[in-house]
Amino acid sequence: MRASVIQIAVNEDESVEARRRRVAASVREQAGADLVVLPELWTTGAFAYEEFGREAEPLEGPTYEAMAKAASDAGVWLHAGSIPERDPDGPLYNTSLVFSPSGDLAAAYRKIHRFGFDKGEAVLMGAGTELVTVRLPETTLGLSTCYDLRFPELFRGLVDAGAETLVVSAGWPERRRSHWTLLAQARAVENQSFLLACATAGTHAGVPQAGHSIVVDPWGEVLAQAGAGEEVLTVEFDPGKVAATREQFPALKDRMLGLQPPRRP
Repeated sequence: MRASVIQIAVNEDESVEARRRRVAASVREQAGADLVVLPELWTTGAFAYEEFGREAEPLEGPTYEAMAKAASDAGVWLHAGSIPERDPDGPLYNTSLVFSPSGDLAAAYRKIHRFGFDKGEAVLMGAGTELVTVRLPETTLGLSTCYDLRFPELFRGLVDAGAETLVVSAGWPERRRSHWTLLAQARAVENQSFLLACATAGTHAGVPQAGHSIVVDPWGEVLAQAGAGEEVLTVEFDPGKVAATREQFPALKDRMLGLQPPRRP
């Protein structure tokens, strides 16, 4: 299976519409890949809080249309990163979109864990409530977004729902880049899954971004990692290694907690 992880630079001197066109062109250039992954909130920047309301769009808005067309033109499965979604009946959401090679929407995931500690995203956006997986011909994806990476129970839930390849779309700050790499490897190892983590480059509202998108195998080995700038990270991997790893080292079968209610004394 071939995946292209597109690490996008989000800079304030580029309009959202210009960035949509540029990213759509980059997706089309990945024709021949099985899966293409984009980062979190690449239209606005994950830390550009004041832009969320101004640039929020309905689920089937301009980013949806541009990415659906790009996926269809390239003939790829596209995790189009996330957008600030404006729900007509509720708050904004940080929503990821996944398109099939025909350009149809295969899944939408509203970010469950909002970052900000009672400010920023945590108060400007609503929280998702549902775990989301997507079945591809080669593997089943489990979807997550940025701050979700710090919550292992979310990923264990995705694995219980059948996920074999975990996808993290992020706008992660440079000052905590060591956590980004550490947590990506930990989530892959403890869930015996491939993990594809796509981050932004550039600076969002004065916050330098980590970049360093990363692909990790079920043993925690780093298959590829980007640098700090805009880059396309392309990697080939065998999804069958997930089942082989879980059979060879069946740690998931030895789980004792979270499988059933505790006994009453």
